[in-house]
Parts: sequence; structure tokens; C-alpha cells
Amino acid sequence: MSSLRREVLRLVREEGFTRFLSGGAVGFDLLAAEAVLEVAADYPNVELVIVRPCADQTRGWNAKDVARYEAILARANDVVTLEPAYRPGCMQARNRYLVDRSSIVLCYLTESSGGTAYTVRYARSRGVPVLNLAPPQPDLLSGL
Repeated sequence: MSSLRREVLRLVREEGFTRFLSGGAVGFDLLAAEAVLEVAADYPNVELVIVRPCADQTRGWNAKDVARYEAILARANDVVTLEPAYRPGCMQARNRYLVDRSSIVLCYLTESSGGTAYTVRYARSRGVPVLNLAPPQPDLLSGL
């Protein structure tokens, strides 16, 4: 069992979380969505909501990632689409939407810049706890 799936399972069993939101991006977002769906197989009250920044989020993705994404969308309990098409700033708007509707942010932060770092900074500014599953990097989190 992956550490991600273990953490989702812990959040369900020990913390009582039942609704999980994912931004649907290639990488950690899709891995997290798949982990939630795996846990939901044993806990039918667990829901997955995919929050897409735009309807054409997969534009430029390779066929394998698109197929994986579409399979996840088909199994999600809900899909929220923020914009009909890509526009500058829609990714950050999606990240703020996720944080604003969350009690905790589960991430894999390894860089002090980029979308994940932006989201962690935003979550901290809103008082939303952040659980980083990446190996500890003391200098990284102190700078955010």
C-alpha cells in the first residue's frame, strides 16, 4: 500500500474525512484521486470531487495521461469546472477554490516555487493545515 493511500485511509478512519477534492493535474493530483477511489471501494461514503481549472485542462497532455484522467472523471462523484477554456490565472483560481473548500491540504511539496508551493502558501495564509507527504526538507517549508 502506498504512503498516499495509507494517509487517505488514515484521514477517513481517524479524522472522519469523507469528501476529497483533487485538481486533476498530472502527477500527485491524479495519484491522490486514484488513492481516494481505492479507499472509496471499501468506504462507500467516501467521495471524490475533481475540480478542473478549465474544460480543456488536458490540452497538450499525452494520450496515456488523458485516458487515465478520463477514467478518474468517470468514477468521481462530482466534477466542478471553473472555466470553459484555459485563461491565464485559471490554475491558481482552481488552487484557491480547492483550499477555500478544504479542512486540510494533502500535498507532495518538493520545490519552493510552482503551483504546489503557491497552494501551500495560500493554505497557510487561510489557516488551513498542510500535510506534506514528501520527504522532510526543513529549509523548504521554512521559506514558504
